[in-house]
Amino acid sequence: MGGPHSVALFVFHVLCVLLTLSEAGSRNTTACTRRCPANSSCVGGDVCRCAPGFSSLSGKDFTDRLGSCDDINECGPPLTVSCGKSADCQNTEGGYDCMCIPGYELTSGATVFKNESENTCRDMDECSSGKHQCHNSTICVNNVGSYTCRCRQGWVPKPGFQDKQMGTICEEISFPTWTAPPEIKSQSLSDFFERVQKMSIDFNSALPQKTIQYLIMSLDDLLKTPGDLEALDLSSRHHTATYLFSGLEQILRTLAKAMSNGAFIYHSPGDTELSLMVQEQGNGNITVGQSQARMLLDWAVAAGAEKSGPTVVGILSSPNMQKLLANASLDLDSEKQTELKEIYESPVRGAQLRLLSAVNLVFLSNTNTDKLNSKVTFAFSHPWEMPGTRQELICAFWRSDSNRRGYWSTSGCQTLGSGNGSTTCQCNHLSSFAILMAHYDVEDWKLALITKVGLALSLVCLLLCILTFLLVRPIQGSRTTVHLHLCICLFVGSTIFLAGIENEGGQVGLRCRLVAAMLHYCFLAAFCWMSLEGVELYFLVVRVFQGQGLRKRWLCLIGYGVPLFIVAVSAAIKSQGYGRPQYCWLDHANGFLWSFLGPVTFIVLCNAVIFVITVWKLTQKFSEINPDIKKLKKARVLTITAIAQLFVLGCTWVFGLFLFDQRSWVLCYVFSVLNSLQGLFLLVLHCLLNKKVREEYRRWACMVTRNKYSEFATSTSGSGSSQSQTQALRPSESGM
Repeated sequence: MGGPHSVALFVFHVLCVLLTLSEAGSRNTTACTRRCPANSSCVGGDVCRCAPGFSSLSGKDFTDRLGSCDDINECGPPLTVSCGKSADCQNTEGGYDCMCIPGYELTSGATVFKNESENTCRDMDECSSGKHQCHNSTICVNNVGSYTCRCRQGWVPKPGFQDKQMGTICEEISFPTWTAPPEIKSQSLSDFFERVQKMSIDFNSALPQKTIQYLIMSLDDLLKTPGDLEALDLSSRHHTATYLFSGLEQILRTLAKAMSNGAFIYHSPGDTELSLMVQEQGNGNITVGQSQARMLLDWAVAAGAEKSGPTVVGILSSPNMQKLLANASLDLDSEKQTELKEIYESPVRGAQLRLLSAVNLVFLSNTNTDKLNSKVTFAFSHPWEMPGTRQELICAFWRSDSNRRGYWSTSGCQTLGSGNGSTTCQCNHLSSFAILMAHYDVEDWKLALITKVGLALSLVCLLLCILTFLLVRPIQGSRTTVHLHLCICLFVGSTIFLAGIENEGGQVGLRCRLVAAMLHYCFLAAFCWMSLEGVELYFLVVRVFQGQGLRKRWLCLIGYGVPLFIVAVSAAIKSQGYGRPQYCWLDHANGFLWSFLGPVTFIVLCNAVIFVITVWKLTQKFSEINPDIKKLKKARVLTITAIAQLFVLGCTWVFGLFLFDQRSWVLCYVFSVLNSLQGLFLLVLHCLLNKKVREEYRRWACMVTRNKYSEFATSTSGSGSSQSQTQALRPSESGM
């Protein structure tokens, strides 16, 4: 029943399928009549489709007749593929390739791969494979992914080239030209430079160490036995030292560049030491040194702007250079002078120098070392000595002037400290350094000598005055009492001044404070007695009351009580004001010195007024007593009297009050001479020019001479009698 029907249904389906396929085939054939753009294909009707690796702005399938298929950049952003480490993606037409970056290659030898899993890129050694273009004056150095061309040992880049570049070209290092200075006539120096010329001829850039050692030994021979160099004048010797410093720095820097990287230390038989550090420029600090000197600096300072060749740091320590640098001067910068003036409370006029350490020549690759970006720290070894009075250990450097001569200077350097046989310094420049023991000339030795000799003479004169005022009775009175105590105060004060004014230890201790307080009291007492001299003079000349002076008790109360009160108040207010580091005297700080200057100024001004009145009154008296006296004689007597009163009243201290600047040498000398000889002037005025005292001196002299004469007369009388007896006998003898 169902058989024929089923067959018919199957046939119907087959026919439908065939009709559909034939219809589709006929439609495809008819739809591809137009041509699709490049990198695309027709997919039916008017529809075009881009090939893999291409895309169209119109979409995946497009019918736009103006549409196009463009290449997709798989290597561009956004990144859709990964080639892995040390590889780059390279876009191709319709796809991409992975390639190793320059300096790398695939282990398989292929040039491209498709994905990260196929990445076998590794560093390529251009130097061993010969794939480099280094000049034959250089050595190829392989780097990760590349290479550089480095100068051979003993070679340096030519001008205009830099080391360790792909196009570096080098030239062999040559010994620098160094000849003897033509203005210095010395056979020893000529012999040294003949040896230098021989080194230049025999120089082998592959063996710079041997040349360096021979150069140092030749320098030692020159300095240990300088020969006629010692006969040169000071200026020529210093010029020679400056010339040697500059030449050695240039040669050692050049020869060090011919050495391989690393450290080099050489200790010559003449005790000269060289320490070198040669290496590529690094970061941070580095320490270079040997037994006589050490240096801490930054590598950036050592290299400077120099970018060709290795970085060189060196120190040459020569103890034998001291002979050429003997008696060199020291230039103190303004900051140092200000510092010393505050310490010694007086301008420093110079210093006597003594070299303690070796002379240390410091040199770097950096040739612009006049002003460094960061400071360099040094530690120089030397025999330890404790600085004495006005002495100091200083770090100085050798500086050349416009005439290529030299001197020591402290500019730009500071001494950080000393101990354990070395001194640490810090400088913002480089040169040749040494540790000096400087003895500062704070005071004029001639002025000090005048003061000490004058005070010693005054002490003798004051002692004679004291004995005179005590023993000569005809002059006893209130004025003599004033003279006596004035001389006693000056005698005690001058003795303390000579014995204890200088503070040798530099520390303000109890002894120094006591000396300062005693000097304060003695000199104030002396001025108080000078004021009493003025009062007595006023009564004598102006009031014309003979013997109307102050009573002795009032004189002593004023003369000794007033200064005691001033010193007691000063000590109670500020006891630390007594004593200074250099002198046992009053401190200048906070106006403490006015506890002495104030009373002195007042007394001197008062006595100056009395002096003017006295001279005026004396002029009138001379005219009244004898109006016919000759003018010249009157002027002479008046002048002598006036000058004498100047010293008695202390008016010569006016020079000290106006001595604001201690560099005013004229005032310094006038003040020192006049006041150190005050005892002599008092002896002349009150004793030698006093008629009563002279008569007493004659009486004493006669008493002494009469005793001697009586002894002599007794002996001679005995001999005379015997002679007379002899003579008496002679006539009888002749008569017989």
